[in-house]
Amino acid sequence: MKVKLKDFDPNDLATNTDNIYGLPFTVEDASLVILPVPWEVTVSYSSGTADGPEAVFNASFQVDLYDPFVKNAWRLGVAMESVDKKLKSKSASLRKKAKKYIDTLASGKKPDEKIRKEINAASKDLNAWVKKRSLKFMDQKKTVGLLGGDHSTPFGLILALAEKNKEFAVLQIDAHADLRVAFEGFDYSHASIMYNILQVPQVKKLVQVGIRDYCQAELDIINSNKKVKTFFDRDIKHQQFQGRSWSDICDEIVSTLPDKVYLSIDIDGLDPKLCPNTGTPVPGGFEFEQLLFLFEKLVKSKRKIIGFDLNEVSPGDNEWDANIGARLLYRVANLTLSSQNQK
Repeated sequence: MKVKLKDFDPNDLATNTDNIYGLPFTVEDASLVILPVPWEVTVSYSSGTADGPEAVFNASFQVDLYDPFVKNAWRLGVAMESVDKKLKSKSASLRKKAKKYIDTLASGKKPDEKIRKEINAASKDLNAWVKKRSLKFMDQKKTVGLLGGDHSTPFGLILALAEKNKEFAVLQIDAHADLRVAFEGFDYSHASIMYNILQVPQVKKLVQVGIRDYCQAELDIINSNKKVKTFFDRDIKHQQFQGRSWSDICDEIVSTLPDKVYLSIDIDGLDPKLCPNTGTPVPGGFEFEQLLFLFEKLVKSKRKIIGFDLNEVSPGDNEWDANIGARLLYRVANLTLSSQNQK
């Protein structure tokens, strides 16, 4: 690496002239690149997640760099690519059309089919863009972590990883199952991401954790598709109420996973007090360290995290959601690189 780590003081004040967290890395010399995708075209409730990448970046400078699990984590090499303003503008334009389509659909009237086709085409183009960007970094032997945007955004990253790995599992942290088929008519809806991922042959397993809001059709997929293993939030809580430890539950979750794991994290998997402005908050969910405890167990098991996404961070009128998002992103990035450096 060209960066001079000996000249960097991790205890010093971070300045927003540096890269994310004030770390002394550029995208060119980083080991892990965070790809921001400010896209929220198909959100079905509250918007704002397209502002997530910039908000998380801005909040990152308040994050202390000491990681209690990963020694000298700041040295690992994390950097974030610049937010594509044109992509964000395109998302805003298409979002208006999608909202019109959804509102018409909700009123019981027939929406404009041209809008649906336009959004599906644009979403397909986004997937291709994310895949191309991801493969560019992977070809440089870098790991990619995606920062959304809504939860539809990482599909292109999954497709890129499918070209580089014969098989892997997706560990999904979420309030929602996201197994709807072309929700509201949109092939690549945020509510359809896991259904679409299941169609990728290299994804051999989908392990869902914290699910607490889903429909009968999604439950039917969970019960019938052998690829899917779901740890519902209600079941987790009830087991804990009866005395089972979270550590034992985490061991069970990890045991269902193969050697290579991709993390897909919707911020609403956390308790909504930690993400009140996210698009579709649901009562229940995890505490911050409770979730990281699971990820640390995953790393201790010697499994390799091959990539990740963090989505649905919507800053709202204050920085609370972005503050949580920035801290979670830092810890997950560190754990990802730590898992890859194990012997």
